[in-house]
Amino acid sequence: MKLSLCIATFNEEKFIHYPLDSAYDLVDEVIIVDGGSEDKTLEIARSYGEKIKIIQTDNPPMFHKNKQKALDVAKGEWILQLDADEALSDALKAEIQRVILADEARPGSQVGMTINLKKQPVAYWFPRLNYFLGRYLRKGGIYPDYTIRLYKNGVAHFPCKSVHENVVINGEVGYTKADLLHFADPNFERYLTRWNRYTSMDAMLALEKKEQLNAFSYFVWKPTAWFFTTYFRHRGYVDGFPGFVFALFSSIRFWVIYIKVWQEHHKKN
Repeated sequence: MKLSLCIATFNEEKFIHYPLDSAYDLVDEVIIVDGGSEDKTLEIARSYGEKIKIIQTDNPPMFHKNKQKALDVAKGEWILQLDADEALSDALKAEIQRVILADEARPGSQVGMTINLKKQPVAYWFPRLNYFLGRYLRKGGIYPDYTIRLYKNGVAHFPCKSVHENVVINGEVGYTKADLLHFADPNFERYLTRWNRYTSMDAMLALEKKEQLNAFSYFVWKPTAWFFTTYFRHRGYVDGFPGFVFALFSSIRFWVIYIKVWQEHHKKN
């Protein structure tokens, strides 16, 4: 088995078609770890065919735990890990095929064998194009939004310490040229839902670390610096109104994180 597709899901009926439509014919198996979806996510997934293998579990706040569960059972020599709202571009699909074919031609490339041939990559960063308010964002420091999505079986693990973390790789990491397409925010309501979840997780992390947040830093310095860096230095204005909205809301997340931490402290008191 050459390639496993791993996806962690929770109520993704509107999005699960993105990775499955774009990668199903490329892979040998699809491992879906579902956190108790109450919509038609699993029904839609099963309709794709016999490659689909579903593991049903809970939906932890640190959703990377379910991503790790998928990695633990994948049998492919390579693992393609996608979010439910990500799709392979045609160019990226072809590039993945080339990577696997080239690796197959090298000796010692099987699962569990040592790979030390001129530091050949055992994983790859994908440049990610984010779709937001009707367009792909190419400025504002959001592109290329590199993320590791392809790796040899056995070289990767999720630390599960932060919502913003990437998978950790034991070995050399290369880069693809073609883009991964990210459809996380087809509308503003979806963006606000994710925005609220991420700020809650950042607040929870600050509480766990017992950090003392500075009000001036979180209400003035951090959001101001972030907005000017995103919108002006990284030319977010080139992306028009969507670029402005992205810069604004990614900046004022610091306000929300502070308020949520403050709220939890006062609940205890």
